[in-house]
Amino acid sequence: MKIEKGDNQFSAMEDGQEIGVITYAPSGENHYVVEHTKVQQQAEGRGIGQQLVEKVVELARHENKTIDPQCPFAASVIDKNPELQDVLAK
Repeated sequence: MKIEKGDNQFSAMEDGQEIGVITYAPSGENHYVVEHTKVQQQAEGRGIGQQLVEKVVELARHENKTIDPQCPFAASVIDKNPELQDVLAK
């Protein structure tokens, strides 16, 4: 499996098929809103969703931006992992 960056999204790809996706949208100059995370049913339980959330966190860190996780899954992953919380919008 590999994760590819697209326009305001990251996609988890396996054998040429998208098995997961996370979407985000710019909000202002220094902020992203994480809108949605989806992993195909056959790929659930492999940590793909968490890896996608981590990719958005890495992007925010790299671009010195904050994240507002409107997606309940992304919010849960960030809430459970203190090492990801440095990018949370205050």
